[in-house]
Formats: sequence, structure tokens, C-alpha cells
Amino acid sequence: MATNTRPLSPHLQIYKPQLTSVLSILHRATGVFLTIGALLLAYWLVAAASGPEAFEHAQGIIGSMLGQLLLFLWTLALFYHFCNGIRHLCWDAGYGLDIESVYRSGRHVIWVPVVLTLICWIIAT
Repeated sequence: MATNTRPLSPHLQIYKPQLTSVLSILHRATGVFLTIGALLLAYWLVAAASGPEAFEHAQGIIGSMLGQLLLFLWTLALFYHFCNGIRHLCWDAGYGLDIESVYRSGRHVIWVPVVLTLICWIIAT
């Protein structure tokens, strides 16, 4: 059996990541992270329904520095996924498909979720 010595296309050592590919991968990663966050939310709600001791334990976990950091990152992932989803809906409708618009909307998808997350956390605290 002959082995194929040709590199994969595009070869991972010479491939330069583009904004569109990075945002696509990040969109999928935030989807997974949002699922994990939804499980954490379900745990918190079940603990609230289970009684004061279970709720106090859940609050201790979520209220810790690590828990707060995860909540902040979950909020950022939520807004990123939302904004990138709107971007994809616009593409599905046939808008913003030229290269200049794709990169402009990509830059917006990077900074708008950061601003929305900060506003959300400033209002919440």
C-alpha cells in the first residue's frame, strides 16, 4: 500500500488564518461554551429549587472569583454568538457579501460584543 506524502491542503504550516475563518471557529467554540454555561444555569436553578443549603453551595461556586470570571466570559460569548448570528442572517439574506463588507462586519463582531458585555456588567453591578 503506497503512502501519500503530499501535504494536506491547505497545509497547516503555511496557512495564514483569515478573519473570516477565525470568527467562524470562534462562533463554534462560543456555541459549545454557551451550552456548558446553560448547564451551569440549570444547576443553579435546580439548587434554588432544592433548598437553602443546595442554593448556598451553588451561590458559593458561582459567586467565587472563578465563577464570576466564567459568568463574564459566558456573557461575552453570548453577545459574540448573538452578533455573529445576526451577521450570518444578513449574509443569508444576501447582504454584505462583498469582501469589504465581510471584513467590516467581522471587525464589528469583534468589538460590539465587548461593549455590550461591559454595559451589561456595569448595569448589573
